[in-house]
Amino acid sequence: MSDCSSALQRQVQDAYHSGTALNIIGGDSKSWYGREPVGEALHVGAHQGIINYMPTELVVTVRAGTKLSDIADALDKHQQRLPFDPPYFGESATIGGTVACNFSGPRRPYAGSCRDFVLGCTMLNGKGEILKFGGEVMKNVAGFDVSRLMAGSLGTLGVLLDISLKTLPHRLAEQTVVIDADFKQAIKLMNHWAGTPLPVTAMCADGQTVYFRICGASSAVERSRKEIGGTIFDDGKSFWKDLREHQLSFFDTDKALYRLSVPPAAAFELLDGTQTSDWFIGWGGAQRWLTSDLPFEVVQRYAKKLGGHARIMRGGNRSEEVFAPLSPALMTLHKKLKHSFDPKGILNPGRMYKDL
Repeated sequence: MSDCSSALQRQVQDAYHSGTALNIIGGDSKSWYGREPVGEALHVGAHQGIINYMPTELVVTVRAGTKLSDIADALDKHQQRLPFDPPYFGESATIGGTVACNFSGPRRPYAGSCRDFVLGCTMLNGKGEILKFGGEVMKNVAGFDVSRLMAGSLGTLGVLLDISLKTLPHRLAEQTVVIDADFKQAIKLMNHWAGTPLPVTAMCADGQTVYFRICGASSAVERSRKEIGGTIFDDGKSFWKDLREHQLSFFDTDKALYRLSVPPAAAFELLDGTQTSDWFIGWGGAQRWLTSDLPFEVVQRYAKKLGGHARIMRGGNRSEEVFAPLSPALMTLHKKLKHSFDPKGILNPGRMYKDL
């Protein structure tokens, strides 16, 4: 364990007085996400360790530089896990970077997102002031929920120091079944089973096959498997891990990787200039991956037509915008929040949008 709060605070205070931009780095496993990072490096990776873990209360408090793998090992000893199935994208991945990106795995539609399990945090604002929000219980209802606001902010509002998260027990049994289906059939199947009480914890499709992960008590898993039908997929655990970590062959590409967030039941139709092999559907139909050299604006219009939005997950032109454009009102709100937490705009400037 190592508490680097004071050293990090001094560096932020110095940067505030000099107006120096800071590039917040944890494990450096997600430097490809968002727009191009700029500024002097602020290394948070050494600020690590589990501060408090209460297995009976299902709560863990950790320093932001703590590796995901270290947290998983500690929770595993008590048969517990982080419920949102966080992707690592590298063994150096830290909990601070995961929360800052609000990254969640295949379980997200059925358990909740990373943001949903953040109970509280301690952070450094752009002046170098240490602020604490939330706590270590679910019912933190007083005031503005800043701890969850930090999830997905890409470090533009503050430097995460400590984070409290809710944990959950491991599932008792797990099984994956597969059914032959094209994308249109897969969307119908996934939406049908999502509307039932069956313990399905992940669903995805590759255009030829739809995959269902079933978790729970052994008897419930077996009954659900028989009800869904299909064929048992013996390598299910490896498959879901590879999907979570983008290690499936689909993600091995030099093209831009787009992530489209749309209503789960939105009809699938090929975007002009793409073919079936360019697509992969996750989150039961709500997350649609596309590998393509098409301009971002074209993909964004397509996603908007389906009732959602798109972002560039990896690749593409990172000197331009990579997230869905905001309305003028929302951009104004973002700017006001940014100014409140980071008045000189020194924390990860431009990492999310050019003007933030």
